[in-house]
Amino acid sequence: MTDLFSTNDPTKSRLARREFLQALAAMSAAGWMAGEPRSLQAEEPIEQPEPTADACILLWMAGGMAAPETFDPKRYIPYEVGMPVNDMLSTFPAIDTPVDGLQITAGLPEIAKVMDRATLIRSAVQPDLGSILHSRHQFHWHTGYVPPQTVACPHLGAWAAKVLGSNNPVMPAFINIGQRLEGVGEKEELKAFTTGGFFGSEFGPMNLPYPEEAARAVQPPSGMTGQRFQSRNALYRELIERNPHREYASDYQQESLLRSMDNAYRLLSSKDRAAFDINEEPKESREIYDTGRFGRGCLLARRLVESGAKFVEVTTEYVPFLHWDTHNSGHETVARLHSEIDRPIAQLIRDLEARKMLDRTLVIIASEFSRDALMEGKPGSNANDQATFKVDKIEEPKHYGLHRHFTGGTSVVMFGGGMKQGFVYGRTADERPLVAVENPVSVMDLHATIMTALGISPKTAYLTEGRPFYVTQDGHGQPVKELFAKTPASV
Repeated sequence: MTDLFSTNDPTKSRLARREFLQALAAMSAAGWMAGEPRSLQAEEPIEQPEPTADACILLWMAGGMAAPETFDPKRYIPYEVGMPVNDMLSTFPAIDTPVDGLQITAGLPEIAKVMDRATLIRSAVQPDLGSILHSRHQFHWHTGYVPPQTVACPHLGAWAAKVLGSNNPVMPAFINIGQRLEGVGEKEELKAFTTGGFFGSEFGPMNLPYPEEAARAVQPPSGMTGQRFQSRNALYRELIERNPHREYASDYQQESLLRSMDNAYRLLSSKDRAAFDINEEPKESREIYDTGRFGRGCLLARRLVESGAKFVEVTTEYVPFLHWDTHNSGHETVARLHSEIDRPIAQLIRDLEARKMLDRTLVIIASEFSRDALMEGKPGSNANDQATFKVDKIEEPKHYGLHRHFTGGTSVVMFGGGMKQGFVYGRTADERPLVAVENPVSVMDLHATIMTALGISPKTAYLTEGRPFYVTQDGHGQPVKELFAKTPASV
């Protein structure tokens, strides 16, 4: 496949981004025209692993969470005018956890207290995709495939929905919390991977950008009677039938859209919709989680998994140059993010444990890549340097923090779901470049680990557009056996 981002020329890079968008649009159109995907298991039998998890909650740190500022602290030097940028590895000191020898960064004291329930991967790595575009790396992380592709690639959650279904037939199997898909930058790129892909609409995510408003998403508009609601549903189906572009969509994709509408109608008519209302949670619980949209999203995710959702993603939300996308004032921004994620994540783990759900719920903290003060990409990369402030010395607070995109060593945290407890896997160098120097874990093998935990073989494939399409790229993903408390059968 041609690499659209192999240039350091800014003009060509902008052109490449335009070509990338055009390719994504073509891919989306191809997905809408695709026929019914057919499982290859009958032709190529594979043994599905015994699941160690019944559900997955992905806590997505959108924008590039710097590992040295969170779960892989390095040498710390406090802010000082005139400090060489080369000396800036971590801008937060390290704090202890209940695990002997394991430290994470200050600002995450509550998460530190539950790290004895965690497996911490410190050696996740990403490929060099040329220019480091958040949307491109996020697409790769969420689907396992580097865009653009000739097919509409399903999100990991869509794979779980298609292969496994929901734990409750009324509940959506795949739910996405916290990400707006309109009114934000790079919205078309975000839409490209927040999808069921060629599996069809019924396996795509239910999008809930505002967790506090989720209850309204599962009830008819105020004042609408049951009869009127049924009539509106029938009219909407009729409008779909009359769509002048209907001829360009495959029968399967149109039927999938109608089935997704049926599923939504069934949910709106069910008592299970109460799970979407976080206001039904006791006040004390709501207050612990209420650090912002992300915190409230963690509470909603717990309620949804309790009610039978299979795969729930909660994001800090990707908006260019906001949140983890720190191109200046990195230390100040990350301090704020610490306060937004610390209590909710720790409470989510405690709540799942108290409800005896943690053993069977895989909770993952991840991001598209890490950050470094000096290096874009990884050693040897020809990626454009996207730092806003290119200085040799710290002259003011906005310079203090790790501003460049770094793909050579990233942290991923896993709780529950059959993973080991109080376990650290892999290591990055103590001094720059902070690359993974022990047990590197690729995105492909990370996906194989997640899917294996859920009971899906990395070799699982469906035939679409005349080609086999695998849950891990070309079926080559290998689960990291060392992460499991007990290796699942057939792995």
